[in-house]
Amino acid sequence: MTSAVTSATASAVDRERAAELRGFQRVQRLAYDCAEAVAAQLRPGVTERDAARMQREWLRARGVRDWFHLPFAWFGDRTAFVNFRVPLQFFPTNRRLEPGMPFILDMAPVHGGFTADIGYSGVLGLNPLHDRLLDDLRAHRELILAEVRERRSLREIYEDVERLMVRQGYANRHRAYPFGVIAHKVGRVKERRWSPHVFGFGTQALKGLASDALHGHREGWSPLWSPYAFSDHPPRPGLWAVEPHLGFRGTGAKFEELLVVTDSRDPQESAFWLDDDLPHVRRRQEGQGA
Repeated sequence: MTSAVTSATASAVDRERAAELRGFQRVQRLAYDCAEAVAAQLRPGVTERDAARMQREWLRARGVRDWFHLPFAWFGDRTAFVNFRVPLQFFPTNRRLEPGMPFILDMAPVHGGFTADIGYSGVLGLNPLHDRLLDDLRAHRELILAEVRERRSLREIYEDVERLMVRQGYANRHRAYPFGVIAHKVGRVKERRWSPHVFGFGTQALKGLASDALHGHREGWSPLWSPYAFSDHPPRPGLWAVEPHLGFRGTGAKFEELLVVTDSRDPQESAFWLDDDLPHVRRRQEGQGA
């Protein structure tokens, strides 16, 4: 009797986890659909502010009312965060898109209580250097997953990613983010009729991150994946928005997507990317097929 109850409970937990992951997957796909739709509309003369507004309007038309952070857009050398010194430089500007110019669209919508945080790299027209950066990002996706499954510390994985970038001939541009993070935890967000945001970040999502930070500080872990001592611990179970960001002089490229970490002892189930049907993954598969 006890084993049957335990088995039934485990099955119920598994079903609940699967349903929750499907919720996160839906909002992540919604965000990537938005990125592809907006990228297809970009033309010479469009500004970063225009592109950020297009993302907001597209998602709001599909029911998004809250955000982990409002959409960003970076064009040209701003994709590599050239000369970024203060947080305000991350916000969209009047930089205009030109032929051959790289761009990054970055958004973090909350929908149905689920959060996503994605980064989409593209180029207006042809840019062989940008293509090379996108191709070289494949190795980072594979490295991160392999080392998370080995339960290496976040700090150590960060350093290995940076070493790979250096071997490839690139600069680590996620070091320019606040706290130099390559990733952060995400979770469910309580839905509210009115959800204000502060400096572009949703207050409900920030409360969740702050709560994780408080609990993590007490227990010896951090919801921020950084090169610093507070990230010197194995990955905590949950979902992590991961964004390795390559830079070469005035060109930058990245992806950002959700990585699932569990407490399973099975390496294949201990960590996995939430969705393999994403634009940068399809690009790799199409390239291998060609």
